[in-house]
Amino acid sequence: MKLFLEILISLILHPIAMILMWINLVVREDMSTFKKIIWAIVGIVWGLGPILYILVAEGALW
Repeated sequence: MKLFLEILISLILHPIAMILMWINLVVREDMSTFKKIIWAIVGIVWGLGPILYILVAEGALW
């Protein structure tokens, strides 16, 4: 049950955070397009990190 809740939390919260980050990147005027693209890619990899940690490395959120 605990593993299910951890996966559910990761699958819901991290995509929301990633979408909010992308919205912020779109409206920022102080960054170049290249930097925005790099941050968008980093956001995807970073967003997958907690899910992979739970599934592959037998991690735990609590």
